[in-house]
Amino acid sequence: MSESAIISKVWNFANVLRDDGVGYGDYLEQITYLLFLKMVDEKNKEHIAFGEADKVLKLPKLKNAQGEEMPDAETCNWQTLLQKKGQELETFYNQLLRSLGTEKGILGQIFVKSQNKIQNPSMLQKIIDMINKEQWNAMGTDVKGKIYEGLLEKNAEDTKSGAGQYFTPRSLIKTMVACVRPKPMRTIIDPACGTGGFFLAAHDFIKKLDLDKEEKEFLKNKTFHGNEIVANTRRMALMNMFLHNIGEIDGETMISSADALIADNGTRYDYVLANPPFGKKSSMTITNEEGKQEKQEFTINRQDFVATTANKQLNFLQHIKTLLKVTGQAAVVLPDNVLFEGGAGETVRKELMKTTELHTILRLPTGIFYAQGVKANVLFFDNKPASKDPWTKEVWIYDYRSNVSHTLKKNPMTSEHLKEFVKLYNPENRNKRTETWSLENPEGRWRKFTYSEIIERDKTNLDIFWIKDKSLTDLDNLPDPDVLANEIIENIEAGLNSFKEIMETINGNGE
Repeated sequence: MSESAIISKVWNFANVLRDDGVGYGDYLEQITYLLFLKMVDEKNKEHIAFGEADKVLKLPKLKNAQGEEMPDAETCNWQTLLQKKGQELETFYNQLLRSLGTEKGILGQIFVKSQNKIQNPSMLQKIIDMINKEQWNAMGTDVKGKIYEGLLEKNAEDTKSGAGQYFTPRSLIKTMVACVRPKPMRTIIDPACGTGGFFLAAHDFIKKLDLDKEEKEFLKNKTFHGNEIVANTRRMALMNMFLHNIGEIDGETMISSADALIADNGTRYDYVLANPPFGKKSSMTITNEEGKQEKQEFTINRQDFVATTANKQLNFLQHIKTLLKVTGQAAVVLPDNVLFEGGAGETVRKELMKTTELHTILRLPTGIFYAQGVKANVLFFDNKPASKDPWTKEVWIYDYRSNVSHTLKKNPMTSEHLKEFVKLYNPENRNKRTETWSLENPEGRWRKFTYSEIIERDKTNLDIFWIKDKSLTDLDNLPDPDVLANEIIENIEAGLNSFKEIMETINGNGE
């Protein structure tokens, strides 16, 4: 079957199930479970054919509620699944998911908390038959990747599921990787990796280089590391990586389920590429003695942090600084509040500019994220050894927000839109940059600010912009109504989010 035919068939099932009340996220989960089992089956057959029986991944038998293998029980594998029909299929599939979810290592990570969301046995049978007809391990990674990435994006578009918060625009990810230009035999971590978008873009970039055997093996099995605390998102990331030929299907998991912010495990990395989760505060809802629900904030207190705060974004920024080797590089998506907030925010910014070379900020436009009301930036910085003098000498800012309008459906941001930024960033030699802004060209988007200029600003504010808003002066050339409406919604939701955070802080202080 051709690439387009396979993709069309997978999409068709997604739409049919959607009509039956099964969302893209639930369909994606089941595809993940079934694809994994099919690929294990294919890999095991390859090992047997080549006389490598010792490499066969042995799956467990069905287990009881206590997690113990039942005597004379059937094996939780693809071949057993193929033999089942109707109600027997549904029963066995439910037992299989529960049993595999109790396993250790990568197997348990894929199936942890797994549930059957397709209650129609005949539809489940059709999906199994569809997957069974293809040889997935032999299929090109581009084909498998397109199928799965397409499903992930569709799932992100489903605003009711909230999956969009785990999906960073791929055009932005590719741009960040094009600037950082990761090298072979180096380690990369994303402490909030979502569905693994940064890993895939970095993998694609590195594999295009002229790699020897050792470099290829390192890229496949040792380059990528991450954290993702949401079980469903973590399994999607693992499957996404497998389908792009990252890691071994029977190897150790590259993605930890631990909360990255809780502690420093001591490991250091060459690159951090990340878009930490949106939302300023780390909190949980509890029920008090009177039966009322209230939110309690988590204040992260770590010795390696210069500021103690409940602001999740500031904590992630501090954690990312800790993760870097002395020569490490980072590119991180962060909201505007990180650039201007006082108190802990000012402390973190000053320390960042002192101990790292914060050399570039990319101001992003609204309308590019599935989560609404987000105004974000990309911070690029290089870690440095201890020094009396601040490492940051000047910060280059590219303003791709002022007078820029994007919407996800009608005018999505593409890599082409950011092509000028990559060129001006000059990844091959950052010392040879040229401003496009000048007194003669005040609309130039590329401008540098010295350390002394920034440190003298109120609260060391890095939220810097200089281009006039044309919508305030040029009423004859207003954007399309859809664009204006989207910007209004973005601004209202951003304001509401800020108001909620203020109210939570007031209520938390008992005022």
